Amino acid sequence: MDISYDSAKPEDIECIFQLNVHLIREYENVESIDYNKVLDWTNNKIENCIHEYTVIYADGKKAGYYHFYKNEDAVFEIDDLYIFPGFQGKGIGSTVIRRCCSSVNEPIMLYVFIKNQRAISLYRKLGFEVVETVRDSRFIMKRDGRKSE
Repeated sequence: MDISYDSAKPEDIECIFQLNVHLIREYENVESIDYNKVLDWTNNKIENCIHEYTVIYADGKKAGYYHFYKNEDAVFEIDDLYIFPGFQGKGIGSTVIRRCCSSVNEPIMLYVFIKNQRAISLYRKLGFEVVETVRDSRFIMKRDGRKSE
């Protein structure tokens, strides 16, 4: 499978937002959050950072998105990694994560919903460890700064 990448464009905002909404509904305890406030924050984040998002293509077909950036704490973060259902289980997520890890010699962190055991398993396999729990719904996972091979 040929994996390629391109910069996300403003027309990708709505799709990325809807993917976020889906994951929030599936994995977040929505009764314990201000749902509308979370959605507003999420939408604003995507709109303001769309130029930092990357579109993932598999054999020329759009297969997902991710956002890899240095956050406000000056730590590299993998955010909003989404592989579309028809492309899951084909190694694309692993390829993207390895790409991020091989591009820097610094620690990388990410947030993951505690209920998303499939993603947690993948991140552990790729060297990430749980370092913190946030509001009983998410883990912060971190990988040291060694470049992957």
